[in-house]
Amino acid sequence: MQAAFAATLVDEWARAGVSHAVVSPGSRSAPLALALAADHRLRLHVFLDERSAAFCAVGMAKATGIPAVVLTTSGTAAVELHPAVVEASQARVPLLVCTADRPPELRGVGAPQTVDQVGLYGGAVRWFCEPGVAEGLTMSTWRSLAARAVAEATGPQPGPVHLNLAFRDPLVADPGPLPPARASGAPWHRAPRRVSERLLPDDEVEGMLRCERGVIVAGAHAGDPEAVHALAGARGWPVLADPLSGCRVPEPTTVAAFDALLRHRPFADAQTPEVVVRLGAAPASKVVAGWLAVSGAHQVLVDPEAAWVDPERTAAVVARADPTAWCRALAVEGPGPGVWLRGWADAEASAQRAMATVVARHGEITEPGLARALAGALAPESTLVVSSSMPVRDLEWYAPARTGLRVLANRGANGIDGVTSTAVGVALAGARPTALLIGDLAFLHDANGLLGLARRQVDLTIVVIDNGGGGIFSFLPPARALATEHFELLFATPQDVDLVALAGLHGLQACRVEDLRAFEGALAAAIEGGVRVVVATTERGSNVAVHEEIHAEVAAALERRG
Repeated sequence: MQAAFAATLVDEWARAGVSHAVVSPGSRSAPLALALAADHRLRLHVFLDERSAAFCAVGMAKATGIPAVVLTTSGTAAVELHPAVVEASQARVPLLVCTADRPPELRGVGAPQTVDQVGLYGGAVRWFCEPGVAEGLTMSTWRSLAARAVAEATGPQPGPVHLNLAFRDPLVADPGPLPPARASGAPWHRAPRRVSERLLPDDEVEGMLRCERGVIVAGAHAGDPEAVHALAGARGWPVLADPLSGCRVPEPTTVAAFDALLRHRPFADAQTPEVVVRLGAAPASKVVAGWLAVSGAHQVLVDPEAAWVDPERTAAVVARADPTAWCRALAVEGPGPGVWLRGWADAEASAQRAMATVVARHGEITEPGLARALAGALAPESTLVVSSSMPVRDLEWYAPARTGLRVLANRGANGIDGVTSTAVGVALAGARPTALLIGDLAFLHDANGLLGLARRQVDLTIVVIDNGGGGIFSFLPPARALATEHFELLFATPQDVDLVALAGLHGLQACRVEDLRAFEGALAAAIEGGVRVVVATTERGSNVAVHEEIHAEVAAALERRG
């Protein structure tokens, strides 16, 4: 009976379009693991470490927009999934989280490998269900259960669902006949995602949008880039485009260097907007957040789930609307490009020239220069996964606009855990070459993501910035306020692991580079295919100086413009 239950779940998930399952080994999960292995409509991926498995599933779902299954046995194995479940929840990533469990009679009596798994992930899941041990009386509900799990994961607020599945010995059996399915081949339930209201603005909002001095800030989930830039072009407004938005493309309305530009106070003051339209998540830049917070502008936050991404509490209107439909509806008329947009475009061109000048004068590897070089070198239709901490900031602050590059990151909870595993999941699920930009501590934190990677037949280039510790802390107040001894011990946390040797232990080709020309050569070889690791040596102290040099050069360029 349990084998039939498990096979029915898998059949329904396949009917709903689920195509990837990540399994960690264990005995109690055997019925569902065997069912996943037997159904060739799903690709099965086995990961020894449950934490890594869960983040791999997150990467798969990020790459495809379709829920991936992650399965563990009972006990602490289920607890290991929690960080990825939180990330999936806050990043709106659909996930089918399946934890095997002991049957009721073995709970609370000291049975081994048993913990309380009921509601284990709290409010981080969109739906929790514990259907109990499979019995003949419940067979008529099995397909509904599986189909509802997919519907809940992909609903108006996409995210993880948790099925806690109790299995009783014996755990290995032939499934036998399954309960009847839809003859059409469709899943038992279809729950098309609600099309959010387009929110044709009321008179007040429409009046706001008529002003000349407007700005669009585009983050992850900003909507279709073509629609966003169409609205910007019609209104004559710039788009401050986070790379995660997909909107950082070569358009007259694109501003990529917004962080460096707004660090220059005279420019920031002169370009204060009257209206700001915020699409999707906020960029990482605190400079942008601070500028918007004191701008006094009327701010319209557009989000299909009304997720209230407004930590500064400055949004005058929170529009529960699909950003693409909203932009298209409002792009039909407007004054077009004018003096306001030309001022932003000229400043963007000046900033990009200034950044290129600074990078070119450094023969050694600089972290801003590395981010620019990597983003520019990847082939069209590539995906770049970027770690939190400094890598995502360097990409956001310094990478110029380009076409054909999709950028993904775990910016739901903004952690550095599971980043390599996420990139592996993206590479396994996608049909496009994938690269990862990651710091040394994040790379070490998820070293288990390298397990078995040499055998997984993916095209993945891993670029590790090795600055011997936590580089981001050198930019924060503790770096100036504390004695070096305490700062290094508690914040920078220096490490001296041979990262090339670590990659080699996993059978991966790896090299270390220390100048920009060597990096460019190693990168060109790496992106030819397969899995390769390029470790780029930088130094934390000089890295801060290079950032300051870039910002000074941009400021000087703006001053020369007058």
